[in-house]
Amino acid sequence: MADVQARDEVVRFTSDLIRIDTANRGGGDCRERPAAEYAAALLAEAGVEPTLLERTPGRTNVVARIGGADPTADALLVHGHLDVVPAEAADWSVHPFSGEVRDGVVWGRGAVDMKNMDAMILAVLRGWARQGVRPRRDLVIAFTADEEATAEDGSGFLADRHPGLFEGCTEAIGESGAFTFHDGAGREIYPIAAGERGTAWLKLTARGRAGHGSKVNRDNAVTRLAAAVARIGGHPWPLRLTPTVRAALTELAALYGIETDLRDVDGLLEKLGPAAALVEATVRNSANPTMLDAGYKINVIPGEAVAFVDGRYLAGAEDEFRAAIDELTGPDVDWEFQHREVALQAPVDAPVFARMRAAVEEFAPEGHVVPYCMSGGTDAKQFSRLGITGYGFAPLKLPQGFDHQALFHGVDERVPVEALHFGVHVLDRFLRTA
Repeated sequence: MADVQARDEVVRFTSDLIRIDTANRGGGDCRERPAAEYAAALLAEAGVEPTLLERTPGRTNVVARIGGADPTADALLVHGHLDVVPAEAADWSVHPFSGEVRDGVVWGRGAVDMKNMDAMILAVLRGWARQGVRPRRDLVIAFTADEEATAEDGSGFLADRHPGLFEGCTEAIGESGAFTFHDGAGREIYPIAAGERGTAWLKLTARGRAGHGSKVNRDNAVTRLAAAVARIGGHPWPLRLTPTVRAALTELAALYGIETDLRDVDGLLEKLGPAAALVEATVRNSANPTMLDAGYKINVIPGEAVAFVDGRYLAGAEDEFRAAIDELTGPDVDWEFQHREVALQAPVDAPVFARMRAAVEEFAPEGHVVPYCMSGGTDAKQFSRLGITGYGFAPLKLPQGFDHQALFHGVDERVPVEALHFGVHVLDRFLRTA
């Protein structure tokens, strides 16, 4: 079990990291270096030698390796990102970069996404240094830049340019898993991520004949684009179940004593009640229009109109996604990937998943661990280029009323101190034996 000092340190480290403004506004507008130097200094104090790496000045990553007791065992990658999404201070109850601890809660941008996990990792490793603990297998620790944008300066850069640092890594843990989901009926569910939908951010372009707004124009680019966007937004994507989602539905149905009928998934989801939120976004591909850009004057019909769509596809369903977008955009609208990353699938019957389950159950014996697929994506996508199988495991025990998913990128992001203590204990337990 993690020592008392680790419990104190995880709170302090979370606050300190939040106070370092690493807001990633996209397009390279971010500077993670101060947070990277902070993490590197804490690692060095614990006797772990950090390496700082940059593709772009100021966009700093930290990588370190801890030798395990079993030299024949494969290595495990433990990763967390240092950047956060922007926050408007006027919208918050406390300043988003204050790291304030109030009423047993740490407030600020990154409290759940994911400076809390970064702090947990650092607190566990420093506790090990005090106790003389050595993990079973090699651990590679990576604190990355740019996860909240394209990861080109972060995990993508590390995987493409520095693969040797991850030699021997076969599995990884990262964000978005092992948090408390309250089902409204007294049950505590702890979903561990064993898959991610693929990322397909699209740019749509319609071209037509520019002209005066008062004239008849059958080749209006805005009209063509609007029609395509409406078709995409209203498209009924067909049901597609990956192995991870099947496992999630099966385990949730068993928990609620419901017959598992995968021939009627929508009916099964309805019977699961609030717990359906853990899987309902991952039983289909999706495509949501998010931005429009056309014209420069109200009485001028532009010759071009552009839209952007956030698309996500399940493992094995990318070809279907592409074909559907081809049909929905039609002959008058072109589309291209603005950003694309693969869908992921991880086995839920692997020993590492069993060890994650056991670690959670030791400190939350009343909880129910289930696998799930993330609707979005993480740095696990880039690290998969190295043949590393990724899981989402950033443990938090949250009280009723703390909606973990809503706090991601939300206003008043915060995390209870007790949740951080739980996370340190569970992570410590898992990493010792992983």
